[in-house]
Amino acid sequence: MMRLVQIQNGTTRRVALVEEPRLRLIAGVKSIYDLAVLADSQGAPLSKLVRESAIGDELDYDAVYGGNGGWKLLAPIDHPEEPARCLVTGTGLTHLGSAKNRQAMHSASEAEMNDSMKIFKWGVEGGKPAPGKIGIAPEWFYKGNGSVLRAPGEPLEVPPYAEDGGEEAEIAGVYFIGKDGAPRRIGMAIGNEFSDHKFEKRNYLNLAGSKLRTCALGPELVVDPEFQSVPGKVAIERAGKVLWSQEILTGEAEMCHSVANLEHHHFKFEGHRRPGDVHVHYFGACSLSFGAGILLEHGDVMDVTFAGFGRPLRNPLRVLPRGDTLITVKHLS
Repeated sequence: MMRLVQIQNGTTRRVALVEEPRLRLIAGVKSIYDLAVLADSQGAPLSKLVRESAIGDELDYDAVYGGNGGWKLLAPIDHPEEPARCLVTGTGLTHLGSAKNRQAMHSASEAEMNDSMKIFKWGVEGGKPAPGKIGIAPEWFYKGNGSVLRAPGEPLEVPPYAEDGGEEAEIAGVYFIGKDGAPRRIGMAIGNEFSDHKFEKRNYLNLAGSKLRTCALGPELVVDPEFQSVPGKVAIERAGKVLWSQEILTGEAEMCHSVANLEHHHFKFEGHRRPGDVHVHYFGACSLSFGAGILLEHGDVMDVTFAGFGRPLRNPLRVLPRGDTLITVKHLS
């Protein structure tokens, strides 16, 4: 599977093809967005353009991954000129594990089927329609624009108004809207969707606000991944030792919605098909440390891996000082 990274050294940006343990620089482009624009304008497969252009110098991947030697990893997709033209979204209740976590979070009685479990049940019944058919809509949420995306190694933040922050280890789809208004999937990447689970636990209607947080992606974009049953692992490290870890599974065989159904229900909205825009869409998590009673602390490191998706995505947690600041609105009149 072809895997790409975006890297930066000072003001210089490049794209590189992963050829473990080296990175091969790709000539002629500064971003994966540039590659997507080029593939769309030429009507050529992105993978073909990469193979033809991967003729640059080699870099030591270990040094780049470790942040040594000047080059650093970026998130594997962005809109280089206008971050607001990158829409970051996701769908929940797509995995059995996520439904169990949500049920435990919001129901006083296991015998009672709350709204979350109802939505999950609808997904089981109608989330994988026959080819050419439209299935049931999933739970959908908005996370922000491209300014909320964080690269590997960058902190995910618990803002002053938040109650906590916790990892959500999953895979995200990465998309580009072509000049004809049709969405194109560039590939997929490891993601840490990151949410405020304490705030959500107060009431499931807080879900929308709990998702408006930073999130991480990368380090690698897989152009044509295998996504049937993908094993992975999520771990929380504290003071250099593993505090908690869990083997996880994702992929269509582990989900109650097909990727095609999730994509249809995201891109059916006209506003999500604006030519030139980028979309990052998280497909959902199957296990949370919060569900195991773990509350993350400042300095904890979240580590996410999935087989076939390259090196681990690692991000520390940064808890900003508590205390809300009143936001006042000024009149222009």
